[in-house]
Amino acid sequence: MIVLLGLAACGLSVHAQQAVKIGFLGTLSGPAGALGQDQYDAFMLGVEHLNGKFGGATVQVIKEDDQLKPDVGVQMAQKLIEKDKVAIITGVTFSNVMMAVHKPITEAGVVLVGSNAGPTPLTGKGCSPMFFSTSWNNDSLHESMGQYATDSGYKKVYMMAPNYQAGKDAISGFKRFYKGQVIDEVMTQVNQPDYSAEIAQLQAAKPDAVYVFYPGGMGVNFVKQYQQAGLLGKVPLLSTSTVDGTTLPALKEIAVGVVTGSPYSPDIDNPQNKKFVEDFKKKYNRVPSLYAAQSYDAAMLLNAALTKTGGKADDKEALRAAIKSAEFKSVAGPFKFNTNQFPVRNYYRVDVAKDASGQAAFVNKGVVLKDHADAYFKDCAMK
Repeated sequence: MIVLLGLAACGLSVHAQQAVKIGFLGTLSGPAGALGQDQYDAFMLGVEHLNGKFGGATVQVIKEDDQLKPDVGVQMAQKLIEKDKVAIITGVTFSNVMMAVHKPITEAGVVLVGSNAGPTPLTGKGCSPMFFSTSWNNDSLHESMGQYATDSGYKKVYMMAPNYQAGKDAISGFKRFYKGQVIDEVMTQVNQPDYSAEIAQLQAAKPDAVYVFYPGGMGVNFVKQYQQAGLLGKVPLLSTSTVDGTTLPALKEIAVGVVTGSPYSPDIDNPQNKKFVEDFKKKYNRVPSLYAAQSYDAAMLLNAALTKTGGKADDKEALRAAIKSAEFKSVAGPFKFNTNQFPVRNYYRVDVAKDASGQAAFVNKGVVLKDHADAYFKDCAMK
C-alpha cells in the first residue's frame, strides 16, 4: 500500500521536488496485528498533522506487513529497499523480526527508525549508526516495574513471558531492579492461547505479586484467565505491554487493578500529547497506546531531521547526523538520544482504574525511573 501526501501547492509542479520515500514495516495481521496497526495509524496521523510533508518535502509512505515472521520481514525489507528504493524504514513491532531485518536494512545504507522493538543485542555491541529508536531497549521497559515491586515491598514475585527475545529481555530487565526473590521464571510459547496450567502453578507458588509480559492477544487471554482463576485483586498483577491501549478495549473492567510500567500514558499533561490523543481518538475511535505514541514521535523526529537537511534524504550521512541532533517535543515527555541512539526518558507507573464515567482507563501515577538510560549503552562503540 502506498500513501502519497503533501502534493505541491500554490501552482508548483508535483514533480518539482522528489518525494521522500519512507517504508513502514510492522506486524499488521494475526493476534498481534493491533500493535503494528497502532504504529502505522499514529505515524500517518503525524504525517497528516504536518500537512503531508517532512521538512517541506512530500512524504510517500509504503506499508508492508511482516506477519510476525522474521523471514517475511526480511523479504519485505528487501522489497522496500530494492524495488521501492525507500530512503528510510520505520516501524518494526516485534524483536524477533527486528533481529532479522536490522542488518539487511542498515548494511544497505538505509536509515532505520524503530518505533517499538528494542532488542538488547542492538543496544550495546550490536548498535549501528544507521539505527535509531523512539521507543526503548527491551530491558528498560521492564526495569521500572522491577523498581516498583521493590519499592512496594513485594518479597516474592512470580514471572511469566513468551519465549522469544523480548520475553527474555523482559525477565532480565525486571530482575535488574527487583531486590526480592524471584520464585520462578516461566517462558511460554509465542501466541499461546491457554495459560490455565501455568496459572495453576503460580497460584500454588503463593507469590506476593506476579509480573508478566504478554503483548497483543496473549495479554487479553492471560488477564482474562487470571481473573477467571480468582487471582485478580488478590495477588497483585504487575505488567508491561500486557494491558495497554491495544488490549484494554477487549478487557475493559476486567483489567481494573492491574499496575503497568510504561514510558507513555494517554493522560500525560503536555500540549503535544493532548492534541495527539484528541485527534487520534477522533480519527480512529480508540485511545492511543504506547506503540502509537512512539510511532507518532518517529514522524515528528523525521520531520525535525528533514527540516535540517532541507527536505533531502539522499545524503545518508547528513540524514543520520540530522536525526541524531534533531529536537522535537515528544508526546511522552522529556526525550533525548543516548550515544547508542536509544532514548533517555522517563518510565511511569500507569494503573488501570475507572475514570469519571466509570470506564476502565489508564491513570498515570507518576515517574518511577526519571531520565533513565538503558544498561547497555556503554557497550556501544558510537560516541
